[in-house]
Amino acid sequence: MPSATIKIFLVHGDPKRLRTAELSNWTGKAVSGPRSEFEGVVGREESGSSGVYFLTGNDPESGKPAVYIGEAENIRDRVKAHLEKDFWNQMIYFISKDENLTKAHIRYLEGRLIEQARQAGRALVMNGQSSGARLPESDREDMEVFLEKINQLLPVLGVELLVAVSGKVAAETEKEMLYCEIKGTKARGHLTPNGFIVLKGSQAVLNERASSQKYPWPLNMRQRLKDDGVLSASENHLIFTRDEEFSSPSAAAAVIHGGHANGLIAWKNKNGKPLKEIESI
Repeated sequence: MPSATIKIFLVHGDPKRLRTAELSNWTGKAVSGPRSEFEGVVGREESGSSGVYFLTGNDPESGKPAVYIGEAENIRDRVKAHLEKDFWNQMIYFISKDENLTKAHIRYLEGRLIEQARQAGRALVMNGQSSGARLPESDREDMEVFLEKINQLLPVLGVELLVAVSGKVAAETEKEMLYCEIKGTKARGHLTPNGFIVLKGSQAVLNERASSQKYPWPLNMRQRLKDDGVLSASENHLIFTRDEEFSSPSAAAAVIHGGHANGLIAWKNKNGKPLKEIESI
């Protein structure tokens, strides 16, 4: 992804309220705000344009992050129908300042964004079905550029639901790959901008420590991962069926150890040097 200069305007001076965001040398524009200021967000001139929008929040049944992705030739009119959905608390929409987005363009973008969200697996996609549209080759390439810009702006606006959890390191070296071993089990992973990722095929202990009853976070997290199919029983240990990202090295190590763990000590490079020493270099 190329470097970029981002301009964010805080309409009321509060970063949690209405914001607009633009990228240098791009005709697109993003408008974002909380549901509590719905009238202000859709009352802007930009909302009368065609574009794509995101409604983000948490699924009330599972508590997991959730997103609805839509397209509309008039965003203001379309999103008002979503007020009957109670899961979302934030809204972001993208339009083109030169008004060059056709119905086919926004349907193509919607389909690609839904596809990305489902592949990323960070949130429940609340759309009932996929969308999409066929475009001429030149238009398709233009929309892929537009899509790339959306992906650059979304995390800046606090939405990382399209960011894939990938086990590939940008510049994968032996130093960057870390290992966690306990009771015959072995896991491997690496640091990420969001925390720490444990790679598919890594192992975790089968049973939790007695101390997890007193400090139940690892127990609860392990159960959630089992329920989601991320941790699967395999003989005398658990195995990660896919890459899984955690908020910190300690959170990842606690799941692997079945109880509290200091990730700065538990994770080591191939030479046995703990992460604590690696980071102090």
